[in-house]
Amino acid sequence: MKKNSSSSRRNFLQQIGATSLVAAISPLGSLSAQEKAEERIIRYEKKISTGDKIRLGVIGFGVQGHIDLATALKVPGVELAGICDLYTGRLQNAKEMYGNDLFTTRDYRALLDRSDIDAVIIATHDVWHARMTLDALAKGKHVYIEKPMVYKINQGADIIAAEKKYGKVLQVGSQRVSSIGLAKAKELLAAGEIGKLNMVNAVYDRQSSIGAWEYTIPKDADADSTDWDRFIQVTNKIPYDSKKFFWWRAFKEVGTGVAGDLFVHLLSGTHLITNSNGPETIYSTGQFSHWLDGRNMPDVMSGIMQYPDCPEHPAFQLTLQVNFISGTGGQQIIRMIGSEGVMEVNGNNITVKHSILPEAPGFGGYDSVFTFAKNMQEEMQKEYDAKWTPAQRKRKTKDDVVYKAPAGYDEHLDHFTNFFDSIRTGKKVVEDATFGFRAAAPTLACNDSYFTTKIVKWDPVNMKLK
Repeated sequence: MKKNSSSSRRNFLQQIGATSLVAAISPLGSLSAQEKAEERIIRYEKKISTGDKIRLGVIGFGVQGHIDLATALKVPGVELAGICDLYTGRLQNAKEMYGNDLFTTRDYRALLDRSDIDAVIIATHDVWHARMTLDALAKGKHVYIEKPMVYKINQGADIIAAEKKYGKVLQVGSQRVSSIGLAKAKELLAAGEIGKLNMVNAVYDRQSSIGAWEYTIPKDADADSTDWDRFIQVTNKIPYDSKKFFWWRAFKEVGTGVAGDLFVHLLSGTHLITNSNGPETIYSTGQFSHWLDGRNMPDVMSGIMQYPDCPEHPAFQLTLQVNFISGTGGQQIIRMIGSEGVMEVNGNNITVKHSILPEAPGFGGYDSVFTFAKNMQEEMQKEYDAKWTPAQRKRKTKDDVVYKAPAGYDEHLDHFTNFFDSIRTGKKVVEDATFGFRAAAPTLACNDSYFTTKIVKWDPVNMKLK
């Protein structure tokens, strides 16, 4: 397909439904009839600014820190200025990758003190997120903070206030909110493509030891090589434990489990698509099914959240699921269910199926009519036939459609591009502290609900526990 270089991303997303039919694929079963599904490619062209140079520091050079940095450096004009990590092996790895002259440190404050660093990526254990973010903003640095933005709900207000006070750009790292797939889903929902929304089913399953956070632990791991005393400065005193350092997501003392790692992605995506501020009631439950490795956060977890009827959207129920031993092999799906159809968001690809009620009410078939006296059945059948035409009794049909992102599309790069563009131009990021907290708080409330076996009540507008 030709790229339309003159149209903006926003204009394109408004026009795509009518303009980008690419090919027909094998029929998908409609809920109302066997319709032929159309496959449409979501055209995409995003210009990346090559403006002012931005010098970048990284705090936390683990798995996500490596991935974030590699993606950030794809944006023109972004340069690496320093890396901080507590494990000595990762600092050695940083120099091997980026040169012996690279500034490295085990003290993040030394990195923040550098005047040649404009922005930082914070990709550390969850327990450190709030302190490092506040310190970075106070030092005049722009901040890309990995999700969840906070480790505890009561830390959110301070970060929102600091973002406003220091006037620096803060982007939370739930990269899927920059996806053109989610943007298309948002447009389709607002256009009434599936009728009135009433339920969202969101699933993020895995089936691997790495997916369950059993990362490889280096042979030289000990209290010295990981700077354990520094690591536990924001926690209660904990004896050295290599699992708590390298498998930290699995332990409530330093991480936030499946809720903070994966529920937050599902909530971020749902909130973007629906324009929601969040739920009013939150309940979750979980169990230990397979990864019995000493962790104290469950490997299977479900949540139920009730969203209120409000100007942004009708009332709907959200169900959340993470299963680390899923026989599906793993899946990531947000399923939006409305009165006239279902929209399934699978990564950046969207499937829309329709089922539309007929105008006439049901009569006959699996109904109570056949249990009435024969003369009553005949009389009521005549009345029904006289009132409703055959067309009114028939379900309306509408073609199913499949939308796909172009091959090689990367929402992670879009998310970083948005972050650096905001630094250069002052435009608003897609996931500021308020958006990030409105996704993080309900996910952390899921952990509170799990451990207390109680329903948590939340004020999504004022962002406070009730």
